[in-house]
Amino acid sequence: MAASPAVVPTPLLKDELDIVIPTIRNLDFLEMWRPFFQPYHLIIVQDGDPKKTIKVPEGFDYELYNRDDINRILGPKASCISFKDSACRCFGYMVSKKKYIYTIDDDCFVAKDPSGKNINALEQHIKNLLSPSTPFFFNTLYDPYRDGADFVRGYPFSLREGAPTAVSHGLWLNIPDYDAPTQLVKPLERNGRYVDAVMTIPKGTLFPMCGMNLAFDRELIGPAMYFGLMGDGQPIGRYDDMWAGWCTKVITDHLGLGVKTGLPYIWHSKASNPFVNLKKEYNGIFWQEELIPFFQSAALPKEANTVQKCYLELAKQVRAKLGKVDGYFNKLADAMVTWIEAWDELNPPKGAVATTNGTAKK
Repeated sequence: MAASPAVVPTPLLKDELDIVIPTIRNLDFLEMWRPFFQPYHLIIVQDGDPKKTIKVPEGFDYELYNRDDINRILGPKASCISFKDSACRCFGYMVSKKKYIYTIDDDCFVAKDPSGKNINALEQHIKNLLSPSTPFFFNTLYDPYRDGADFVRGYPFSLREGAPTAVSHGLWLNIPDYDAPTQLVKPLERNGRYVDAVMTIPKGTLFPMCGMNLAFDRELIGPAMYFGLMGDGQPIGRYDDMWAGWCTKVITDHLGLGVKTGLPYIWHSKASNPFVNLKKEYNGIFWQEELIPFFQSAALPKEANTVQKCYLELAKQVRAKLGKVDGYFNKLADAMVTWIEAWDELNPPKGAVATTNGTAKK
């Protein structure tokens, strides 16, 4: 008697999630991710020279946008998208039409858990996003919605429904996400600690968001995921994801949404040059001593009841308070407004008509 064929389960959120990858090189790294990524749609944002051909392995469903495409689709508003910096990835968030986004860097590979099993990072991010967060009261067993965990004694029953999860922030084994001074002091340090935990970052607490292994609910928080003005022609780099994280955390706190961090891990394979990084980070290292207090004290009015309204209010406060730190922040505030205008043009309310200029090549 012939064995019945194995039933292959449908991947979680197969038609509701896009994977966004910024790159300047051929995407050979996707071969390792094929078992986990192939069922999903990819949005590849090519940085640098648009004449260069980026090779994508066979069998993946993808759109590829280069700088020429960005200029064509956004017109003058393309000025808000960074050039020669991985911050350009946020263009992929803008053109996606899916509910969820997962973004990963092209030097990130599949990690293994302590048992030696390959980690499906995307699956864990989806689990994080589909279960509530606990931003209003810390649970000492971390995520109470994971198998084998629950709310501990003393946790208020009125808060056990939790809050919708807007962001899932994953971590990295091997090369840690250090700033340049720490890289220089600890050039050989590697992260081998696998901590089997997911936790909600409490309301009122900021964190340094890393964009190399990150997922979010685009419908809940997408317009806040602007990675700023970085790279070519700008006085700062490597603060793109952290800027987005600070803005996002202020807005999620205001709107009653949650941010999780912890699992899943990826394997970060390549350490960037600390001397190059120092040149990019130099201003940011000084400025962050002003930026952190700014975000810690930022307050949004009750009338700011959508992500867009919150973000435009933050842009006003950036101009009023951080413009005194450096003129760059006035330019960044303008770009924040332009970003929201471009987002709304490409993502009009249901029933309205988008004013884009066509689709990108594939």
